[in-house]
Amino acid sequence: MSDTPTLRRFTLDFDITIDGKVVHPAGTEIVVRKPGAGELRGLTLLALSQLDYASLETLAPRITTPILQKPDVVAMDPADFMQFGGEVMDFLLPTAAKQAASPQA
Repeated sequence: MSDTPTLRRFTLDFDITIDGKVVHPAGTEIVVRKPGAGELRGLTLLALSQLDYASLETLAPRITTPILQKPDVVAMDPADFMQFGGEVMDFLLPTAAKQAASPQA
């Protein structure tokens, strides 16, 4: 669900649990901010577009609220990780590519 061109949100389907403690419960809304060039430092767009785990793990604390630190990403359910990756991917796609993938009737 898009709020603005620079913010997207998703809701965790599963708890993020670290050392037996729930740090982000299921139902938590995670806001993902469109990364700027500086937040992409050390990463490649190709790796992010391929949903490379290490790249998304590095990017997460830079663009999420509440902040998803690396241990949080490690503990994420794969379905929630894919939701996060999908939001990042949406930011990376050019508008023309999005329109080609989902033409309006």
